[in-house]
Amino acid sequence: MPDTHPWTYEPVKVGLVGAGPWARAAHAPMLAAGPETELSTVWARRPDAAREVAAAHGAAVADSFDELLDRCEAVAFAVPPDVQAELAVRAAKAGRALLLEKPLGLDLAQARRVAGAAGDAGVVTQLVLTNRYLPETRRFLAAAREMDVLGARACCLHGAFLGGDFATPWRLEHGAVLDLGPHLLDLLDASVGPIVSLRATGDPRRWTELTCEHENGAVSQASLSGAVALPEGRTRVELFGQETELVFDAAGLDHSVCWPTLRREFATAVRTGVSTDVDVRRGLRLQELLAMA
Repeated sequence: MPDTHPWTYEPVKVGLVGAGPWARAAHAPMLAAGPETELSTVWARRPDAAREVAAAHGAAVADSFDELLDRCEAVAFAVPPDVQAELAVRAAKAGRALLLEKPLGLDLAQARRVAGAAGDAGVVTQLVLTNRYLPETRRFLAAAREMDVLGARACCLHGAFLGGDFATPWRLEHGAVLDLGPHLLDLLDASVGPIVSLRATGDPRRWTELTCEHENGAVSQASLSGAVALPEGRTRVELFGQETELVFDAAGLDHSVCWPTLRREFATAVRTGVSTDVDVRRGLRLQELLAMA
C-alpha cells in the first residue's frame, strides 16, 4: 500500500518529456497529483501535444529540451526507447534525476550509455516497471524468496499491437520481446533467481517463447505476444517446487494503486539521494537479458 505518512519535503519539480498516450494516461496525472512531485514543465517534439498535456495539469511548456532541463530537477520520459536513450544521457550530464521507461534503449549499447551517464553523474534513477509498485507483486516476490523453485511458467499477452494508441511504430517494428519482455524477465529473474542463459523462438511481432536457465538450476518458460485477441491483457507467473506452488496473476488487480507508490518512492529517492533497487542498473540488467533473446 502507498505510504500514508505526511510528505514533509518540498515537492520535486519534474519535467515530462513526451505528450503521447502513455504521457497523457500515466505520467502527467501521476506527477501532477502530488504532494511529492510537481509537474513543472512539458516538452515534446509536437508542440501542440505538449501544450495540451501541460494545460490539463497546470504545467508550463518548454520550447526546447534544454529549457525543460532549466525548469526542473528531475526528468520523466514517456517517449520511444531510442529517444529516451539520447535525451536521458543529456539529462544525467545536467545533473537531473531520471524517471525512466523500459527498455532503457533499443539495444544494449544505448542502455549502457544511459547507465554509464547516470553512474558518472551520480544522479538518482528509477524505472517505471509498474508491476513492481503493486502490493501483490511485493508479496509474491517476498514469498518467492522463501521457496526452492524448480521451474516456472509465465506469460505476458495482450492485443495492443493490433490497433489503437499503443500500436506505435517502435512496438510494431520490434515486437513483444522489447516491449513486454522487461516486465516478465524482471519478475522471473527476481522470483526464480538470476537468469544466466536465455533462448528465444518465434516471431516477436506475433508470438515468442523464452526459455530461461537460472543460476540455481531452475528453468522457466515465458510466452510473449502483443498481437493476440484477448478481452484484457494477461500477465501471470507460476512458480513450482517440491512442496508448493506460488502464483502471481495480474488479472483483476487495481493497477491504479501503483502510481502513488511509484511517485512517493521516486520523490523520496530524489530528496534523500538514494535510488531504489528498481533503478538504471536494474534496467541495464534487463537490457542484457533482452540482448540474449
